[in-house]
Amino acid sequence: MSLELRHLRVLCAISDTGSLTRAATLLGTTQPALSAQLQRIERIIGGRLFERDRHGARPTPLGDFVLARARTVLSGMDELLLGAAARPAGGPVRLGGVDGPILVGLVDRLGDLLGGREITSYADAAPRLLCDLVAARRLDAAVVVDYVGHELRPVPPLRQEQVAAEPVFVALAAGHPLAGRSELDLADLAGEAWVLSPSDGGGWPECFRTACHRAGFVPRAPHQAADAWTIREIVISGRAIAPCRATFAESAGLVIRPLRGDPLVMRHLRVWHPQGGLAAHVPAVRDLAARVFADHARERPRYREWRSR
Repeated sequence: MSLELRHLRVLCAISDTGSLTRAATLLGTTQPALSAQLQRIERIIGGRLFERDRHGARPTPLGDFVLARARTVLSGMDELLLGAAARPAGGPVRLGGVDGPILVGLVDRLGDLLGGREITSYADAAPRLLCDLVAARRLDAAVVVDYVGHELRPVPPLRQEQVAAEPVFVALAAGHPLAGRSELDLADLAGEAWVLSPSDGGGWPECFRTACHRAGFVPRAPHQAADAWTIREIVISGRAIAPCRATFAESAGLVIRPLRGDPLVMRHLRVWHPQGGLAAHVPAVRDLAARVFADHARERPRYREWRSR
C-alpha cells in the first residue's frame, strides 16, 4: 500500500475536526472504517500520527510534521487542477511527467512539431497521479515510468505505449571496495547501506525490495531522499550506495556499475487520452520521445556499454 492524496485528505479531516467520529461523518464513512484506514496510513508512514482519547484526536509531533506537508501537497494539487480546468480550447499543450530528460526534451522540441504552439509542463514523481490527471483531461499527455514485474495499468480509456527501457544500475562512491568491478551481483551488496527515493505509488521501491529478496537479502536503507542531488552527495560521501537509472550521470567521486542479469528494468511510457489534445499526433510524439531519450542516453557511457553487450 502506498500513500495517496486521499490519505492526506483523511489526515487533514481528522485534524480539522479533532475527532475520528466527526471526520468520518465529513468523509461519508464510518468511525471504525476510518480508524482502520488511519492505522494503515500510520503503518505506511511508520509512526503514530494522532493521540486519541475521550476528548478527541490531537496530532503527535510526527503528525504535525506530516500534516504541514500534506496541506502543502493538497494546496498545490488544488491549484493545479483549478488552473488546468480553466484552460481555453486551443490553449497551451500541457505535458506531465516524472522528473527526467524525456519530459524536458519534449517541452523543448514539441513546439516545433505542433507549429509553435506553447508547451507547458508539470513534473511529479507519482506515475498514478499523472495518469489520473491525463484521465481527467487536466494534462494532454504524460511520460511516466514503471518496472518490469510491477507494470502500470492505466484505467480505460487511457492509452499507453513504451518509449524506451533501461536497467537499474547501482551508484557507488569512487573509493568503494567494489567500485573497481565492471559488473556487480545484487547479492554482493547484501551488507550495504542504501539510500532510496520515496515510494512513487507505482511500484518503487517495492520492485527494488522484491529484487533484493530474490537475491537473498533484505536491504538496509537508513537514508531516504527525493532528489538526485541529495542522493548523489550521500553516495559520494560513502555513507550509502543507491539504485539508479542506467543513464544516471557519473561524476567526480561517483561511479555507476551495472547489475549482472538486469534484475530490475525501468520502462518509460507515454500515456494519453484518446480524446486529448495530442491524440492526433500519437506516432510523431512517440518517435520524438524516443529520440529525446536516445540523445540523452548517448551521453552516458555505462548505458552505451549495456546496450552493446
